[in-house]
Amino acid sequence: MPLDTAQTGPRPGRLTSHEARQRLEHARNSRLAQLRALDESAQSTDAHLVSAQTEAIQRVLTEIDEAFARVDDGAYGTCQGCAKPVPAERLEILPYTRYCVACQGRATA
Repeated sequence: MPLDTAQTGPRPGRLTSHEARQRLEHARNSRLAQLRALDESAQSTDAHLVSAQTEAIQRVLTEIDEAFARVDDGAYGTCQGCAKPVPAERLEILPYTRYCVACQGRATA
């Protein structure tokens, strides 16, 4: 019978789904605040720069939504490149990451 991590605690080095959701919500709220700030400063800033920043933030928001789906299906925290656990420290910095550092380097190379 599988152990319920809500009762037994997280596996060492892994985030609970509650912790993952909290980090993802924080990342989402930060990006949404950035979008609001861009909208407010759009008149006094270079339109091309604002557009590029908005697109980048939208991409991250999409990655955050995809990370929520991985939490729901149990794949969160597992590298999509090598299927090994993504270190908790990396997930603290980039809670929406899909890859461990090594696989991220290969994915962007």
